[in-house]
Amino acid sequence: MEKPSLFLLNLMVKGLSDHGLHVDLLSLYKNCVESGIGSDNYTYPFVIKACTSLGAISTGEEVHCVVVKANFEHNMVVQTALVDMYAKCGRMRTTRNVFDRMHDPDMVSCNALLYGYSFNGLDQEVFETFRQFRMMGLAPNISTFVSLIPVCTNMGCLGLGRSVHCLAIKCGFSLDESLVPALISMYSAVEEVSAARELFDLLQEKNVIAWNAMISAYTQSKQPNKAFEVYRRMLQEGVQPNLVTFVSIIPSGDNLEDRCGESIHASVVKCGLEDQSSVVTALLSMYAKLQDMATSQCLFDSMPERKSLLTWNSMISAYIQNGLPDESLNGFCKMISTGISPDSISMINVISACTRLKDTRTGMSAHAYCLRNGLLNLNLSNTLLTFYCECDKLSTAIDLFSMMRIRNVVSWNTLISCCVRHGNINIATDFLHQMQHDNVRFDLVTMISILPSYFERDELLEGMAVHGYAIKTGFSSDVSLTNALISMYAYCGDLYNCRVLFEGMPVRSVVSWNAILSGYRNYNLNQEVMVLFHRMIEEDQRPNSVTLLNIVPMCCSELQVKTIHAFAIRQGEMSELPLLTSLICTYASFENVHLCQLLFERADKRNVTLWNAMMSAHLRNQNAEHAVALLREMLLFYQKPDHITILTLISACVQIDSFSLIQSIMAYIICKGFEMDILIGNALIDMYTRCGYISVARKIFDGMIQKDIVSWSGMINGFAIHGDGKIALELFSQMKCSGLEPDDVTFISVLSACSHSGLVEEGRAVFNSMAEEYGIKPRMEHYACMVDLLGRTGHLSEAYELIKGLPFKPSESLLESLLGACGIHGNFEIAEKIGNLLFDQGPKNSGSYVMLSNVYASAGRWVDASNVRSNMDNREVRKVPGFSTIEVDA
Repeated sequence: MEKPSLFLLNLMVKGLSDHGLHVDLLSLYKNCVESGIGSDNYTYPFVIKACTSLGAISTGEEVHCVVVKANFEHNMVVQTALVDMYAKCGRMRTTRNVFDRMHDPDMVSCNALLYGYSFNGLDQEVFETFRQFRMMGLAPNISTFVSLIPVCTNMGCLGLGRSVHCLAIKCGFSLDESLVPALISMYSAVEEVSAARELFDLLQEKNVIAWNAMISAYTQSKQPNKAFEVYRRMLQEGVQPNLVTFVSIIPSGDNLEDRCGESIHASVVKCGLEDQSSVVTALLSMYAKLQDMATSQCLFDSMPERKSLLTWNSMISAYIQNGLPDESLNGFCKMISTGISPDSISMINVISACTRLKDTRTGMSAHAYCLRNGLLNLNLSNTLLTFYCECDKLSTAIDLFSMMRIRNVVSWNTLISCCVRHGNINIATDFLHQMQHDNVRFDLVTMISILPSYFERDELLEGMAVHGYAIKTGFSSDVSLTNALISMYAYCGDLYNCRVLFEGMPVRSVVSWNAILSGYRNYNLNQEVMVLFHRMIEEDQRPNSVTLLNIVPMCCSELQVKTIHAFAIRQGEMSELPLLTSLICTYASFENVHLCQLLFERADKRNVTLWNAMMSAHLRNQNAEHAVALLREMLLFYQKPDHITILTLISACVQIDSFSLIQSIMAYIICKGFEMDILIGNALIDMYTRCGYISVARKIFDGMIQKDIVSWSGMINGFAIHGDGKIALELFSQMKCSGLEPDDVTFISVLSACSHSGLVEEGRAVFNSMAEEYGIKPRMEHYACMVDLLGRTGHLSEAYELIKGLPFKPSESLLESLLGACGIHGNFEIAEKIGNLLFDQGPKNSGSYVMLSNVYASAGRWVDASNVRSNMDNREVRKVPGFSTIEVDA
C-alpha cells in the first residue's frame, strides 16, 4: 500500500504483538516513522511492549522521547507501558519517576510498579508501595496478589504470607488459578507442604501451572514418591506435561525405585522435549545421582555442539559426585576451550575436585581466578574454606575467613570442625565464643562439630552447656547430636549421664551403640561392654566393624576373641583392615602367634598397617628375630615402611641386643630419612641407652633439630642408668634453660640419676622443686627414688620419716628398698619397723621375708629370724630357687 492509514498501522502492530513478532513490529514502526505515518496512544503501548520483550532499552528510551514530544506522556495506557518497560529492564529509579508523574494511577499501573520491585528483588519496597496504594483507596486485584506472594516466599515470612492470603480470600481471589500456584510455592518453601496440598485439592479446575507447582513442592521437600504420585495423576486426568513439569519431576527420579526415572525419561521423548537443554541437563544430573555415568555421558555427548554453561556445570558436578575428580577438571578445561566463561558454580565444582585430590596448587590457582574475575560469593567462599581446611592449610583458611564480608553459619562450622579435627581445640573454642559474640545462632552442625573438643574431666561443664543449649533450641532429640553427646559424656568420665542419654533415646542407631561401647571401653569396663554388646544383638541391631573394634580388645579370654572373630566372618566384616589388625594384636596378647600368622597370610598385604601389626605381634611374644625377618619380606613385597615400622624395629633391636643389627637398622633409617622424625630419634636414644652405647645416644640427642620433653627425659634417664648423675643434672638444667618445663616422668629420671650417683643434696632440691616450682604432685615412683637415694647414702631415719609421711599406702617395692638399705647399713631398729609395715600388707613376695630374716640373722637374733621363716611357711610363700644362665661346655 502506498499510503497506509494510522488505523491500518495499528491493526498490523496489534497483530504482530499478539503473535510475539516483536522484531518485525519495531521494524514496521521505524519504516512508518520514516514514511511520515504518525502514531497515536494506541500504537505506542504496543511499540513499548516490543522494546520490553526484546530488552531494547535504548529504542524504548527513544520511543519515550517521541511520546513526550507528541504530548502522549500523560496517557494512562502509555504511562503504564513505560512503567512496565523500565521495571523489567531494571531501571527502577526511572520507573518510579514515570509512575510519580501519573495524575491518577489505576491498579494496572500500580501492579506494574509492584511487579518491578518484586522482579528486581526489592522486597521491602514492594510492601511499602502496597501500603501506600491501600492508603490511596486502591483495591488490590489478582495481579497484585500474584506480585505479593512470591515476595513473601523470598523473604521466608510465613506470617506475612498468610496475612496476604487472608486478604486475597477477603477480596474473593482465594481459588484463582493464577494465584494458587504462587501460594503453593510459598507454603512449600517454608515446609508447609500439607497446607499447599490442601489448596491444590480445593481447585476445581487444575491447569498445568498448578500441577507443576505441586510437583515442584514435593520435589523440593524431598518427598519423591508423592511428587511422582501427583505427576501420574496429572497424566491420568489428561493434562499434557510441559517443559516445567519435567524440570520439576526429574530431580525426584534419583530417589525413586522401580526405574521410575527411566519412565520419566521415556515421557520426555514421547512429548518431543528431549532436545531441550534444561530437560537434558536435569536428566543428566538424575542419572549421575543414580551412579549411571555411562548414560549421563551419552546424554551430554548427544547434545548440540554449543552446550550451555548450565549443562557443562551439571556434567562437571556429576564427575565429582561419582568420585571422578580428575575427569571433572578435564571437563572444566574442555569447557574453557569451547569459549564458555565459568561462573561461580563452575568454580565451586573445580575447587571441590581439588579438595578431593588434595591438589593445593590448582585449588589456589582457581582461588586467584575467582578474585581476578570477581566471582567470589558466599557459597564459593565457603567451598574455598573447606578446600583449605581439607588440605591442612588452616592459617590460610583463617585469613580467608577474616576477609569474608558476609559469613553464614556454614562458614563458622567449617572452621570450627577443621580446628577440632586437627587438634587445635583452643582456636575452635575461640571461634565458638566469637560466633556467640557476633550473634550467629548455632545450628546442629555447630554443636556436633564442637562436642569432640570436650574430652577431659575439667571440660565437662562446657560440654553440658552445649547440651543445655541444644535442649533450649529444640535440637536435643536429634539422633546424631545425641550420639555426639553420649561420646562427650563418656570421654569426660560422666558415665551416668552417658547411660541416661542412651537409655532415653526412642530410636538408637548403630552409631549410638558404638558411642556408649567406646565410652565403657575407655574405662576398661569389660563386663559392661560385653553385656551391652549382647543386648545390642538381642535388639536386632546389626553391629558393624566399629562395634567389633570396640569389643575385640575387651575380650578376657582367647575363646571370646574366637567367638567375635567367627561373628565378624558371618557378618562379612573381615575385609575391614582396622578390625583385622585389632584381631592380630588381640591374639598376640594371648600368645597365639600361629593364628596371627594365619590372619596375616590370608589378608591383603598392600597396606603397611597390616605388616606393622604382625611385626608387633612377634615382638610382643619375644620373637624379635621374626619381626626383623618380616621386614625383609615386606621389602620384597615392595611395601614402603613407615615410622611405626621403624619404631617396631628399634624395639626388636633392644630385645636382640645385636650391635651389627643395630648398625644395619641405623643405616636403613639414615638412608630413608627417618632420623629427622622426633619419635624415631627418641626411640633411638632409648635403644642405644639400653644396649649400653650411651655415647652414641648422646650424639643422636645432640644432632636432633627438634627436642621434646621425651627426648630430654630419655637422655637424662640414660645417664641415670649409667650412673652419671652429674651429666644428668646438667642436662636437666639445659632443658629448663631451653624453655621446656619438666613433667613427672622427667623428675623420675632426674631423681633416679641422683639415687644412682648418691647426690643427696641435689636430689632433695629436685624433689622439693616439683611441687614448689612446677606444681607437680609426687607419685609413688618419686617417693621410691627418694627413699632409694636416702637409703643408699645411709640417711635411713630421714627415709623412714618420708615413708611415714606418705599421702598414700607405701608399695611393697618401696618398703623392700629401705629394708635392704637397713640390712646393708646395719640399722636393725628401722629394719624391724619396716618389716612390720611389710607384714601388715601380707606380701606374697618371698624376697621381703628373706631380707628381714637375713637382717635378724646379721644381728644375731636367730629366734626372730626363725619366726620370720615360720611366718613365711604359714602364709605358704615359697622362695624361688636360684639358677644360673652360664652355659658350661661338657
